[in-house]
Amino acid sequence: MTLTLTELHIYPIKSAAGIDLSQATVQPRGLEYDRRWMVVDANGKFMTQRKFPQMARIQVQLGDRDLCISAPGIQDLSVPLQSYSGHDSVIVDVWGDRCAAIPVGPESRAWFTQVLATDCQLVYMPDGSDRPTDHGKLGPEQQVSFADAYPFLLISEASLADLNSRLDEPIPMNRFRPNLVVAGCDAFAEDQWDVIQIGSLSFNVAKACARCTIPTVDQATGIRGKEPLTTLASYRRWDGQIWFGQNLVQVGDEVGAKQGGELRVGDRITLL
Repeated sequence: MTLTLTELHIYPIKSAAGIDLSQATVQPRGLEYDRRWMVVDANGKFMTQRKFPQMARIQVQLGDRDLCISAPGIQDLSVPLQSYSGHDSVIVDVWGDRCAAIPVGPESRAWFTQVLATDCQLVYMPDGSDRPTDHGKLGPEQQVSFADAYPFLLISEASLADLNSRLDEPIPMNRFRPNLVVAGCDAFAEDQWDVIQIGSLSFNVAKACARCTIPTVDQATGIRGKEPLTTLASYRRWDGQIWFGQNLVQVGDEVGAKQGGELRVGDRITLL
């Protein structure tokens, strides 16, 4: 049985819609552009679909120089992909981690405030921002973007198929917002993996992903329901959490430095 990478996804704005890719660049914080932007409230605290499910309807596209953002009923917004050096930073809060971010500007603040009907703004994480993976549990050199705690989330197609076989109405993979989707294994085989190689890059399978309420949000409509968490809780609940998918970190060299590189749909996966 051959393990293969079948899907690649990034989510440039935390909790907004994702982008499907055929290849992606691996950087120290995760895939390039993944969760490097985030919406924060007037107090600098992160905002997600947990409280604002309509964020699912915010669409994002990568241009040559801009991030193009759209939502129903409002003119599109463009913000720079780069060129944030020299801008003043603010301190934002994401899951209790306080780190530096750069406000994108008044136009984006007005846009997101209108879309989400609350005072908020878009911020960008510069390369110099210090946010260690999983609140520093893996050491200060393991950095992460505005993702919840880890730079990569992997789910197998078989695990979703197993879940869908138990649901009255099947759901798509985008409910779980993975970066990496793999095929060629049994359902939940990823629970047992320790180290994997995808193409030329190696990753530690660091921790199972505890699921919040976001998988109950239909990513096309922004409407929340009860599934799939009700069904998942019947067979994937332990230690007071519901588990689905695995968090990964890239393996560094002998001094901890990470090798840059590319991941491509179709890459072979080897269990190490």
